[in-house]
Amino acid sequence: MHRILQPADWKPPRGYSNGVEAHGRQVFVAGQIGWNAAAELVSDDLVAQTAQALRNVVAIVAEAGGRPEHIVRLTWYVTSRDAYVAAAKPIGAVYREIMGRHFPAMSAVEVTALVEKGAKVEIEATAVIPDGHAAGGPAAID
Repeated sequence: MHRILQPADWKPPRGYSNGVEAHGRQVFVAGQIGWNAAAELVSDDLVAQTAQALRNVVAIVAEAGGRPEHIVRLTWYVTSRDAYVAAAKPIGAVYREIMGRHFPAMSAVEVTALVEKGAKVEIEATAVIPDGHAAGGPAAID
């Protein structure tokens, strides 16, 4: 289970949580960019890349038996703060389409470039899947 950590005298954040307390199996998702299963960027558009990166994060969490609401932390790396801010409304729309109204602890960082040429956003995630949720996907590596 998760509990949002929000000091009572702080103004509530919009679109994220300041902190999350969670108990269960931890899943760490490497930075995901806007490419498909064939490792091809789906578009040169920031919003389309964001949607695909979020779908990739959710797909990896699902391999462990998790769902979007089990994601407790997202770190976004964007190549343009200005483009990210300008696209806030459509990014918010695709976020809600994929993640629902679940807002984990989040950070966004502007970077000079990402390793994959043409990538405009990369998203790392941490999920905590409550005990009792069965893991899916391939067998674990020891």
